[in-house]
Amino acid sequence: MSSLAIENSKQLLERANQILDKDSPLEIRNLVHSLYPAETAHILESLAPEKRIKIWSVIPPSVMGEILVEVNVDVGSYLLSITDRKDLIAACENMGSDNMVDLLHVLPEPLLSQVIETIGTQNRNRFEKSLQYADNTAGSMMSQDVLTVRSDVTLDVVARYLRLRGHIPAGIDSLFVVDRTEQFQGVLPLSQFLASDPHKRVVDVMDNRKIAVLYSTPSRDVIKLIDQRNLLSVPVVSDAGKVIGRVALDDVVDVIREEANHSLLGMAGLTDEQDMFSPVMTSAKRRAVWLGINLLTAFLAAWVIDLFEDTIQQIVALAVLMPIVASMGGIAGSQTLTLVIRGLALQQISSENTMSLLFKEVSVALVNGLVWSVVVAGVAGFWFHDAHLGVLLGSAMMINLVCAALSGVSIPVLLDKMGIDPALAGGVLLTTITDVVGFMAFLGLATLFLL
Repeated sequence: MSSLAIENSKQLLERANQILDKDSPLEIRNLVHSLYPAETAHILESLAPEKRIKIWSVIPPSVMGEILVEVNVDVGSYLLSITDRKDLIAACENMGSDNMVDLLHVLPEPLLSQVIETIGTQNRNRFEKSLQYADNTAGSMMSQDVLTVRSDVTLDVVARYLRLRGHIPAGIDSLFVVDRTEQFQGVLPLSQFLASDPHKRVVDVMDNRKIAVLYSTPSRDVIKLIDQRNLLSVPVVSDAGKVIGRVALDDVVDVIREEANHSLLGMAGLTDEQDMFSPVMTSAKRRAVWLGINLLTAFLAAWVIDLFEDTIQQIVALAVLMPIVASMGGIAGSQTLTLVIRGLALQQISSENTMSLLFKEVSVALVNGLVWSVVVAGVAGFWFHDAHLGVLLGSAMMINLVCAALSGVSIPVLLDKMGIDPALAGGVLLTTITDVVGFMAFLGLATLFLL
């Protein structure tokens, strides 16, 4: 194993930057030729545009397509803009059919038409079929490279068929078994095929449990099936029961990675398709909307504080202690929110267990609220020599922690039912609620009992 093979992503990036700083075309070329397409894609996404050009200029067209389907949309668009059209056409011609279909989806329209004319009838048909499937379904994530065999033939016949083909598509771990009408019957793992008597029939050694998914099955359900049953791949069938593709483990990993990136960046109102090194004005425009929304919620919290202006003027300590209530509620709510969003993503939350989860989270909030309310009450009372102030602070924090738990469960569940991504909108709504409730509870109690 080469030293490069055991480098992690950070080490690869550091080595790439060192080589690029030397500005040696030969060393850059050697680096690129030693990397896998996904590794090159990671480096390109992590470099400033001027350094990307140095890497991209030495990449041969034969691997350009494999890299383009790995990078995010923004980086891919930039690379397409600096790539010669002939090289892109050559890239499609040298790609595997599955990756080629993925690349065609991101090509701009003028170039797409030119490429489609050159890729051949079979690949053109594959691309047209891929457009029929909805996003986030088995059809959209499947590979159309499959091998089917009849159930009534012998394994020796299957072996001769495979030799006549000359090659097996990459990632194939099983042959899909069909009957005379092309109906899916089961799976013949290659390991079982190789270890069995060649004179036996396929039907005698195949796995006939008929584990398959319909093309319209949501991708989350496909991932769950593969995970729960420890499958390396699963066939995808049409409404008529015919095999039209397969979802392999590498397809699942791609979807999981994309969903993880989406959830993480969605918390901040960003998307996983944005270029980390995009132009300043482009990034500023994208984030302006999110900042504007947060500004409106901040004004709402400020308005609540303004309602108790007279109280704050008479008891200045309230202004010092207010952030504690809002901060504790925000942290507690974020913990619950993250837990619930994860549960929704893994389909562990339904109408049957939502109330149980809500009760559990409120109970956790009450326990933590009781413990930390006593702590902050004691600290505040000692700090400002006012036991009543400490008790009010602790009480307000208890109220806000319970409210945070209620909001942390209900907000993502309601957003999910409304078809809104909880990762994108949940954080803003939660922060607004915990801020408003925290300020209202603390300042309201102070107004009632200290004035």
